[in-house]
Amino acid sequence: EFQTGWFVESTLTELLILLVIRTRRPFWKSKPARVVLVAVVAVALVTVLLPFSPLNHILGMTPLPLPFIGLLGAITVAYVAVSEAAKHIFYRHNRM
Repeated sequence: EFQTGWFVESTLTELLILLVIRTRRPFWKSKPARVVLVAVVAVALVTVLLPFSPLNHILGMTPLPLPFIGLLGAITVAYVAVSEAAKHIFYRHNRM
C-alpha cells in the first residue's frame, strides 16, 4: 500500500503543481488551455484508478482503502496550498 500510495500522491501533486507554477496568478483564477486541462484530468483519473484495475498486480500495486485515499487527498491539497503560498511570497519579493 505504501508504494501504491506514494505513486498516486506524487503523480497527483505533480499534476497540480504544474497548474500552480504555470501562472503568477492564483491557479484557480487562471484557466489553463483546454488541452492542458484534459491531459491533467485524464492522467489524474488513470493514476487513481490504476491500483483498482486488472493491471495492478502486474505493476506491483494494491488497491488502496478509502481512508487512505482520503488521507492522500488531504496531503495533496495541503501541498498545493503551501506551493501556492510560496509562489505568492516569491513573486511579492521578486518583481519580475
